[in-house]
Amino acid sequence: MEEEIQVPIYLLTGFLESGKTSFLKFTLEQDYFAIPEKTLLIVCEEGEETYEQKLLDHANTVLEVVESKEELTVQRLAAMDICYSPGRVLIEYNGMWPMSILENMRFPAGWGIVQQITTVDASTFSIFLSNMKSLFMDMVRQADLVLFNRSSLEEPLASYRRSIKVVNQRAEIIFEDEEGELEDIFEGEMPFDLEAPVVEIAPEDYGLWYVDAMEYPEKYQGKVVHFKGRVLKPSDFPREEFVPGRMAMTCCADDTTFIGIICESKDTPHLKEGGWVDVQAEMSVEYKSAYHGEGPVLRAQKVRMCDPLEEEMVYFN
Repeated sequence: MEEEIQVPIYLLTGFLESGKTSFLKFTLEQDYFAIPEKTLLIVCEEGEETYEQKLLDHANTVLEVVESKEELTVQRLAAMDICYSPGRVLIEYNGMWPMSILENMRFPAGWGIVQQITTVDASTFSIFLSNMKSLFMDMVRQADLVLFNRSSLEEPLASYRRSIKVVNQRAEIIFEDEEGELEDIFEGEMPFDLEAPVVEIAPEDYGLWYVDAMEYPEKYQGKVVHFKGRVLKPSDFPREEFVPGRMAMTCCADDTTFIGIICESKDTPHLKEGGWVDVQAEMSVEYKSAYHGEGPVLRAQKVRMCDPLEEEMVYFN
């Protein structure tokens, strides 16, 4: 049984100059964020923005700077715990340090991560994604919120969103410009006709359909879709359920994952694991233990074996 969290840790990740400090400074200024106990702010990366002592005093916050990943140890954190007895901990993490340091960390008794937020400078995101994709995806795998600041409608924001959703379906993703949150930026982006009697999902649009259906399953309630995918038959699934899907590249050629939607079909027992199928199915929203809640479900109308696609991999950029 996991130890009850008495000292919540709020973890902020992101590359240098992605807006981590600005986000935390704004948060510390808010009255709703105030608590009677002391807040411990651990900064693992110092950028151009700094924390003014006046703000720290106002927010009853003490600042500790950890200059290298070798300094981020159980002993150092335990010493902070003894010195400050914090009611909560904020960690501004260094974007160039592996997340495994925190994942393998044994925190002081009662400490535990309750929320992870990743900040992204949308104006430079494509550069970081091209050069440090593995590091970035490592950051967002467990993020509860991914905040893109300095966003512009001229950027391929829909592509940015899909890049994250394929590795972390549960993450909330927000885009902001200088005026605040950008809303309704994905309206009309779907390349398939949702009003057609049969919605044709082209091979190149499979990733977009998958992400959209997983996030907004109610939009597909009662829709009949047609697509191709490979057969996955998890051993713990009921006899007449399988997952038709595709392999998707998340970080690099060595980091791929299978993405698909649960399908109910009387033909499941006769389908070959790993084989390719042509599927036409009506979609619904149902509770499935594999989803740990409600999610999209395909009720097959037709399932037949077919030739493999020329390009099996799904890309999100």
